[in-house]
Amino acid sequence: MKIDKYIAHSGFTSRRKASNLVTDKKVMVNGKLANVSTVVNEGDEILIEGVKLEPKTFVATYIAYHKPKGIECTTEKIENNIIDAVNHPENPYPIGRLDKNSEGLILMTNHGSIINKIAHADNEHEKEYIVTLNLPVRKRFLEEIAAGVELDGVMTKPCKVSLEPNAKRIFRITLTQGLNRQIRRMCTMAGYQVIKLQRVRVMNIHLGKLKVGEWRNLTKEELDEIFLEINKIKSEKVPISDEE
Repeated sequence: MKIDKYIAHSGFTSRRKASNLVTDKKVMVNGKLANVSTVVNEGDEILIEGVKLEPKTFVATYIAYHKPKGIECTTEKIENNIIDAVNHPENPYPIGRLDKNSEGLILMTNHGSIINKIAHADNEHEKEYIVTLNLPVRKRFLEEIAAGVELDGVMTKPCKVSLEPNAKRIFRITLTQGLNRQIRRMCTMAGYQVIKLQRVRVMNIHLGKLKVGEWRNLTKEELDEIFLEINKIKSEKVPISDEE
């Protein structure tokens, strides 16, 4: 395993910061200065700024988190970052992003190889949102965004939209695309202001009754369906954290 990946898996820091430590010549492996190509084997001694890195047993973790408004979906050590907010012992990373001013469901994992397979826009996994506007929703607006609109020279893909029952200013939208601030930009183009934007589903995982700021482990059944959708072998055994 590459040194930066090993350090990240140990829980010491993120892989990006681990790479920086190596580049800054602060990492030793078996008494020799490490470089970005250094491979770590079982039993090797790693020192970071002179302190021995204790190996940590990897526990594959997959959680659903109800991100509050104001939390930043970043692994950088800034105020209100999602890693500190979740405070999970296995330090899972967010799969994709959810705007700071938005709330709702975001999936997180420390299983790095599946993050891009879920988050990458080309894979067209569904993400469902409930949007509250400052004005009543026009039928024509829903028809336009359902068909696709142009945002800075890029056409949005057709999507599912519907007005929420017994509501004039709230609609539901399901995207398979991940343009930056896509929903807010579509609404702004039509003269609306987004009052609240909440993601309620990613693929087969629903926000449900998960309270704001809380997280839960994904179930074995949920994981099986996710792994099927990202073309994993059906019989693959998915390790699940017992942490509740």
